[in-house]
Amino acid sequence: MLVEYSSLITLIALTAILAFSFYAVLIAGQLSLAQLGLASLAAFTSSLVVPDEPLFGFIPPLAVGIVFGMCVGILAAFILGLPVIRLRGVFLAIATLAFGEMVRIFLINQTWTNGAQGLGFPKLVGIEIAWIALVVVAYWFWRLSGSRMGRAFAAIREDELAATTMGINVARYRMASFVIAGAVAGLYGVLLAYFSRFADPNEFSFTAAVDGLVTAVVGGVTLFVGPLLGSVFLSVLPELQRLLGINAGWIRPTISGVLLLVVILFLPGGLSGLIPRRKSAKRLVADPALRPDLPALPTPGTELVSLQGIGKSYGGVHAVRSVDLSVQAGEVLGLIGPNGAGKTTLVNMVTGLTPPSTGTGVVLGTALTAGTKAHRLAQSGVARTFQQIKLFNRLSALENVLVGGYRITHDTLLRRLLFLPSARRFEREAVAMASAQLIRVGLADKAANAAGDLSYGDQRRLEIARALASHPSLLVLDEPAAGMNHVEAGRLSELIRSLAADGIAVLVIEHNVRMMLATCDRIMVLNFGEVIASGKPADIARDPKVLEAYLGSAGGDADVEAASVLAAENLAEVAVELAREHEQGPDAVIGDDAEPNGAAEPEDKR
Repeated sequence: MLVEYSSLITLIALTAILAFSFYAVLIAGQLSLAQLGLASLAAFTSSLVVPDEPLFGFIPPLAVGIVFGMCVGILAAFILGLPVIRLRGVFLAIATLAFGEMVRIFLINQTWTNGAQGLGFPKLVGIEIAWIALVVVAYWFWRLSGSRMGRAFAAIREDELAATTMGINVARYRMASFVIAGAVAGLYGVLLAYFSRFADPNEFSFTAAVDGLVTAVVGGVTLFVGPLLGSVFLSVLPELQRLLGINAGWIRPTISGVLLLVVILFLPGGLSGLIPRRKSAKRLVADPALRPDLPALPTPGTELVSLQGIGKSYGGVHAVRSVDLSVQAGEVLGLIGPNGAGKTTLVNMVTGLTPPSTGTGVVLGTALTAGTKAHRLAQSGVARTFQQIKLFNRLSALENVLVGGYRITHDTLLRRLLFLPSARRFEREAVAMASAQLIRVGLADKAANAAGDLSYGDQRRLEIARALASHPSLLVLDEPAAGMNHVEAGRLSELIRSLAADGIAVLVIEHNVRMMLATCDRIMVLNFGEVIASGKPADIARDPKVLEAYLGSAGGDADVEAASVLAAENLAEVAVELAREHEQGPDAVIGDDAEPNGAAEPEDKR
């Protein structure tokens, strides 16, 4: 029975290896169709170096071919990646597809490949070698999935911008996924040639690339076994056709297309998405003794941000005009102003997402220039949240915060491959640090929930926890209280004050003026990109320019003047009242004591 189906079983292993070459780029959110071109290069060039006899008397000829083919795949993938690595989506697919076609045409027109007639190879690959190679490849991706590199790939797949602000060098990791795919594709090309004993450049065509992609997508990218599941499922179809007496050649591509459509519509995680994930991967580690030793934060009062005359223009539109700003360790600085005042543009420059047009600035010792990268500032100790929530929706809450700890965690891939005890210790420390942040923001009971399934308020808190996981020196919060009721906003205010007491500098954008008056040490007000007021909260509450920016002006209209006076008195009362509450009230953490479902407190508790 095994002998009868030995070719099928071997082809299942080889097809799974090809699918893993697509899996390598899919887990990083890329769509590449260059793998068959890389495989063909590896297969044909290996014929030039594989000896007839064992090298040095003991190295098998196939081992020489495999090593050489994988090196060819790596080199070709790296060279291809240099111009195309910044392309996205369909543009990347088209560019890599063009590469595959270029390689095919090149090989057809070479004499050393015997052109379109193909080239013969000795039979060196059998069922044992094919499955050993598959096990090695699957083991690599299994150990990759729980490492820091694996989490970086998952973050890039979900949201590249958010991943960048976690300190992840997106371009470098995209190139790494290209190189890994090249190595696996090279392995596949060599094994296929020495199994089938013949290689024709036309076999490595667009159709073969689509088959490999469909296998990977049908299997799924949520678990490392996805390519194997897809290979078993799709490789058995022709055999079923034969047993059922169906000889029409269009059956298999039709079924493959239908399956791909079904997976995309109803099973985004592929077949592997049906496999339950380990609960231990989502379990909190609450023991403080397991947390890693972290470097000390800057001494309170140390200047961390210094901007002089910073500005940003988009053509003739000046989003930010000549702003001077300074933030010190242990300080809470608030940015307020009407919509469109330039607040988010300013913090985007501080965090490296937007290069300044004019002025100079230094953030944690890094100068702000056109070449300043956001991931470098994040690695220096800058963390942020976004006005529009940017979570990794398909990852659990705990996994989101684990990605946030990228800057302070160790790279464990090599240790995991060798099963070193330090790998488990470092991973436990990372989980302990992430758990502490989830507990701090009141999301301990939702650690295993997918981020996309959380309520809006919980997503806001999760984003803050993810930012805190990097142990930042400067924390930038862009409208963190949006969607929160007054109880949750009060808890958030206490959390921000506790962070400042720890020595973290906090830069907050918020439209909840009541919360800002109670929370901030200083407030800066922007309007049309310019600073119109800066100072203590009590002074800002009475500033006529601030009231005019918020309420508008209509010359000498008595009603508007009366409204301005009333607003000034109200804001002043709020400032005094909340300052007194802050001095007398107990410390609290956000979320733990809030009423369920975001309900407000009873009247007698307000």
